[in-house]
Amino acid sequence: MIEVLAQLSRGPVFLAGEMLECAIIFTNPLSATSTSASSEMLAWASAQIHCQFHASENRVALPPSDDSKHDVQAENETVFVPNRGERGQCILSTPPKILFCDLRLDPGESKSYSYCEALPVDGPPSFRGQSVKYVYKLTIGCQRVNSPIKLLRVPFRVLALHGLKDYQFPQDEAVAPSNPFLEEEEGAKKDSRLADLATELLMAATSRRSLHLYSISNSRGKVGKFSIFKTVYKIGEDIVGTFNFSEGDIPCLQYSVSLQTEESIQEEYQRRRGQPISYSTHARHQESCLHTSTTSFSLPIPLSATPGFTTNIVSLKWGLHFEFVTSRESVDTHLVPENQSENITWTGVEQIDVDTFSWDLPIKVLPTNPILASYVSQFSSTNSITI
Repeated sequence: MIEVLAQLSRGPVFLAGEMLECAIIFTNPLSATSTSASSEMLAWASAQIHCQFHASENRVALPPSDDSKHDVQAENETVFVPNRGERGQCILSTPPKILFCDLRLDPGESKSYSYCEALPVDGPPSFRGQSVKYVYKLTIGCQRVNSPIKLLRVPFRVLALHGLKDYQFPQDEAVAPSNPFLEEEEGAKKDSRLADLATELLMAATSRRSLHLYSISNSRGKVGKFSIFKTVYKIGEDIVGTFNFSEGDIPCLQYSVSLQTEESIQEEYQRRRGQPISYSTHARHQESCLHTSTTSFSLPIPLSATPGFTTNIVSLKWGLHFEFVTSRESVDTHLVPENQSENITWTGVEQIDVDTFSWDLPIKVLPTNPILASYVSQFSSTNSITI
């Protein structure tokens, strides 16, 4: 028996273009109750990253895939196929890397190997929507002699940031003398620069603050004003907005605001022409606001949510959805007399004619530091199997 342990050194969340590092440990455990411990052999082990795409057949019409053609080798259990047995299509994969050949482990002995691979910078982000899913995994394949291949799958999350693909690092660094013995160090240096660049781009895009003022009106007149200081956010931030109803002509009885994503399939891949867009609500605030001059709300953007993105098949956009309930007639304001000596009970009207209307405000949601997103990830940094 051999135990295989895979551990992502920095956590299970990465930016597209970053270097993924995984420590893979093979152990022949020495059991205290075992009386006949013996050496164990593995013929080889290999590792590869792939992105699996799955689409809802009721919503997405995909062209025939090359994966639908049966490969004789892929059906052979002695051939390393990382996505064997998984649903959907493999749309992205890195070249497989051999970890070792002919490994012998004595009782109680362990061998550790390091796997490093740059994630494709132009790949889609991890996403689990109502119509499509993009799922990333690192698969480690191991085989004993004359035995089927065993697969250890390590799921992880990828965040995509637009702009990293087109960035050119300074030329003086590119033409600097290279040392083949420092190749790993140079790779780590470039990966660090990529993370620093991503942080700078995110800060530049989300730290700009300027007052955005919107007038809220319906067919009967002005209801109020809405103000917000920015419309570009990172996942994990709070969206804060303020209403001012003091200048409105139409009384607002109640409002609600929802943080939503809309998942739309590109027209050429729609199962039915003009099919509806899929909406998901991530946070919601509702408030009764009659006789309220100013009020505000705060909606958190979940760290587990997927930032906006677009591929050739699907697009994900973020927005705030507002709903207002207004009165068709004026509502008197009751004031408490200063010299009131008797107790008076006030009751609201039993029935009132109202109008309802809605409004959508698009916003942009970008990734955040992947280390921060790792704290709330559903994936574990450590995975294992026994062969």
